[in-house]
Amino acid sequence: MTPSPDTSSRIPSPQIIDHDRIRTLASGNPSPRSSDDATPTTSDQQDSASSNKFRRFAQATMAFEKGRTFSTGTSVHRKRRMSTLVEKEGQYGASLTTLYLGISAVFADDHTAVVALAIHDTIYLVDFSVKYIVLDDAMKMGADLIADHVLAEVERYEHENFSKFIGAGLPTTLKYMSPSLCSRLWLEVDIVPVVLRPDDEHKEKSFWDVKRVDEQADSMARKCIMNFGPSLVPLLQVGWRGVVQTDAGFRAHLTTVQNHKDTCGNATWEAMLSYAKKLRGNKTKIAFFSSTPQGGGVALMRHALVRFARLMGVDLTWYVPKPRPGVFRITKNMHNILQGVSHPDQWISAEEKEAIIDWIEENAARYWFSEGGPLRAPEEGGADVVIIDDPQMPGLIPLIKKATPGRPVLYRSHIQTRSDLIAQSGSPQADIWDFLWSNIQGCDMFISHPVPIFVPHTVPREKVAYLPATTDWLDGLNKPLNEWDSGYYGNIYNIACHSQRMTEVNWPARKYIVQVARFDPSKGIPTVIDSYAEFRRRCDAANISITNIPQLVVCGNGSVDDPDASLIYDQTMNQLEKYYPDLIQDVSLMRLDPNDQVINTMLANAHVVLQLSTREGFEVKVSEALHAGRPVIVTATGGIPLQVKDGVNGFLVQPGDWKAVAGHLMDLFTDEELWKKMSYAARTGVSDEVGTVGNALSWFYLAAKWKEVGVEKHGKGGLKGDGRWVNDMAREEAGFPYAEGENRLPRSFTQVRDGSVHPGEDGGQAVEKVVV
Repeated sequence: MTPSPDTSSRIPSPQIIDHDRIRTLASGNPSPRSSDDATPTTSDQQDSASSNKFRRFAQATMAFEKGRTFSTGTSVHRKRRMSTLVEKEGQYGASLTTLYLGISAVFADDHTAVVALAIHDTIYLVDFSVKYIVLDDAMKMGADLIADHVLAEVERYEHENFSKFIGAGLPTTLKYMSPSLCSRLWLEVDIVPVVLRPDDEHKEKSFWDVKRVDEQADSMARKCIMNFGPSLVPLLQVGWRGVVQTDAGFRAHLTTVQNHKDTCGNATWEAMLSYAKKLRGNKTKIAFFSSTPQGGGVALMRHALVRFARLMGVDLTWYVPKPRPGVFRITKNMHNILQGVSHPDQWISAEEKEAIIDWIEENAARYWFSEGGPLRAPEEGGADVVIIDDPQMPGLIPLIKKATPGRPVLYRSHIQTRSDLIAQSGSPQADIWDFLWSNIQGCDMFISHPVPIFVPHTVPREKVAYLPATTDWLDGLNKPLNEWDSGYYGNIYNIACHSQRMTEVNWPARKYIVQVARFDPSKGIPTVIDSYAEFRRRCDAANISITNIPQLVVCGNGSVDDPDASLIYDQTMNQLEKYYPDLIQDVSLMRLDPNDQVINTMLANAHVVLQLSTREGFEVKVSEALHAGRPVIVTATGGIPLQVKDGVNGFLVQPGDWKAVAGHLMDLFTDEELWKKMSYAARTGVSDEVGTVGNALSWFYLAAKWKEVGVEKHGKGGLKGDGRWVNDMAREEAGFPYAEGENRLPRSFTQVRDGSVHPGEDGGQAVEKVVV
């Protein structure tokens, strides 16, 4: 029987706020500072302060007693041209003017808020508006009239002026006045909300308190712009000791607790809350270490986990080393060797191995073991539980165990390893694994993708636990984009294509097929090209009329630790030019600057999504495509088959089988009913396990449990994995085992009978429905 949830573990709703405090903060008082800054005042000083407060409040509101509307607008000629362009070329054809927004608000009285919006073009103020909003009892009823007004004004201005707001700056006080504003800006109109303390950068003198509300909004817009880079995405912030400060140094407040709760089932949520409460109560510190802060799947998962942990009040920090580009070439070669996609004669020399160890030891000594560092002993302020990501950083494990043998260290393996080749003595894979295992063997738990053949034979089974890769349903890669924003990002893609003289995407006039992946030797991009060519040949041979023949798109972001991308891109272009020159005008190959929403747009609007990897870890892009309702054609390699039910939400093929891919493309482009059925099955069948809340549940459980039991010593303590799924362990211990009808990844892949692994009668494919 499922126990009733522990309501004491719930985080207070963000809607429950101190309105008196808000009015004090927003009515013109100095920006809040710590109580240590306060000094006693005499009665005369207090009277003077009250007088100054009223004067500042009057200055903030008196200039616009009746409000002010936006006064600028685009020319009639441009409106006509842009409207015609959208009609002829679709949303991807319209290039929008990028702008930034500043927002501020004060209370005029107990029932009225004065809200100002200031628009900037990165150079100067373009326009502003001031609006008096009568709140009455709306705040008590949970309505957020300030957010309603801001979003309505934003959308109206964008559509009337063919513009796109990138970011919005607002003061901390406004976040409390309008609790839903930040998340609605992000999730409904795709604007990054940057929350700023007005006095942060002016320690000696702050003019915030003497500014009118429109001037405050102008200040917020100017400060907001400084948080964005040339590609119009928030700047990546890596602080001292390599701390990854996600979301523009933690200034971009994208989501609320409720937003995340809405992405998962109640059992997943309540189980997660129980462990978050334990971690907060025990003041447990968790430290993750990986090689890079941006570019790959590991980085995406860590960004989402840090963001969510901060919302839940869990002390979780992510560290990356100071990079050495030469080392990344070595670690990438190691990665390729372990996956079996390198040249058979490629080895890693002793000097290269020593370079990796030297790089790790230098960073550890300089940043992490020094005073105040995360690898100091827990009693000296260091982390209680340490997680090491992937084969770049395992050299940390013996260093940690030497300094603090009683501290739990968990190793997370994200890649597909050829355990069959590792088992062959004298192979390059065995050589690399021996080097890595000499460091990894000191870990307390080995966490792998849920594919047993990824775990080399030298890893004791009692140390092994399974955890899939995950994605975040609320980040730029996955959140729903409205038609206006989708058109903006599609146009960004086409502008990038035009600058490189690459084929542009002509959607929606033409449908397209997409594979979103890095240009990597293991991603099967040659098979993608061959499959598309065969599909086109079959269309011609069968004289089948497919209206507006679909295009092919292959695109992805790069990674700072991935030096293979240029080589693979060149090989792909050579393949097209040599074998399929007649298709070049219908194929778009792009290496993109980091921009999650561009990838989101290309994935969400595709008719069919491919993932034809030859080697793969888990590849959560498959679940992202399914979540967007896109039928997929994927290879049965790595963890991909766990996500797809063959013939229901997509098709599974063998790596390299381009003829089978072409056949399934024919099915999905000629049978509309089949496409609709697969789209529905895809959209409704994704498990909580591959979302951020499910991921946090697993990590919160592991951290709480390891803090509780400690490392094994003299047969006591420790936590045995024994080849179990972390998610199952967490749900069961919290009292929320899987119930009938819940979606979950199939466990048949990891079933062990008679000492061997069996994939199950159905091949272990698909997200299964639990039957109790």
